[in-house]
Amino acid sequence: MATQAEISRTYDWIDEIFRLSMGEHGDFTCAFYDGDYSKTLEKAQADKHEYILNGIRFHAGLRVLDIGSGWGPMLRAVESKAGEAVGLTLSPAQARWCLKRGLKVLLQDYKTTDPQKLGMFDGVVSVGAFEHFCSISEFLAGKQEQIYQQFFQFCASVLPPGGRLYLQTMTWGKAVPDPGLIEREHPAGSDEFHLKLATHFYPGSWLPSGLDQMKKCGEPSFDFISSNNGRLDYIKTLTEWGKRANKFSFKLLAAKVKLLPRYLADKEFRTQLRFVFNGSQSEIFKRNLFSHERMIFEKR
Repeated sequence: MATQAEISRTYDWIDEIFRLSMGEHGDFTCAFYDGDYSKTLEKAQADKHEYILNGIRFHAGLRVLDIGSGWGPMLRAVESKAGEAVGLTLSPAQARWCLKRGLKVLLQDYKTTDPQKLGMFDGVVSVGAFEHFCSISEFLAGKQEQIYQQFFQFCASVLPPGGRLYLQTMTWGKAVPDPGLIEREHPAGSDEFHLKLATHFYPGSWLPSGLDQMKKCGEPSFDFISSNNGRLDYIKTLTEWGKRANKFSFKLLAAKVKLLPRYLADKEFRTQLRFVFNGSQSEIFKRNLFSHERMIFEKR
């Protein structure tokens, strides 16, 4: 699993820039266009919240756990409908921001969290965190499915029979690549070139192979209910993020200037920025190197 330091390296530097671009509780995950690309990004993100809450059969008074809660968009969505939401995150910047806004967030790894201390929940959601749960070294050691099974077991431990889990994650697309080949030097613009940048943007993370693997890992505790593929939605989401991140404002400019010393001193950081700003992130979805799944499971 990506360590807290690796999660911080991916998300903490973008904290202020992302919030200034997307709003205080912006979604750093794929929006829900579902084929209707005339929607605004804000509408598509709100529709995602509705899709998730409907998927776990949420109603007022229910208690929801969000594993990988980011800047709190799902926590806010639950609370806006008179529910109770608790989030888990490994990003100190995200945790600080949510706590300042009165949201219930714990700076904890779900793997070391005591389910009894958390208590029971009526639903569990995890939006965009699952891709960080298995590292490249764990994949190479053959531990990937064991790690995913432990995740489903944890979710089952805090849900009653009939309780639902919503899981949204990037996956590998047309093929699972060879980690050893990715780390070699590749021509600019090649599939391997874009994948190498992706592994540096998401250090310590290796994606699930696809829907079938996740259904298999959930089987001991969960029935699979449905899935919705969001690969094309992610391309549209990234396009809209780019428009907002490049829109001029003095606050946004100041936030970017703060990163200049790190940019000059940190080669790995420059690689991360290259992934974001040279189009690689969109390209890996366009080429179906990455795909994306939205899944609903129900505890037996």
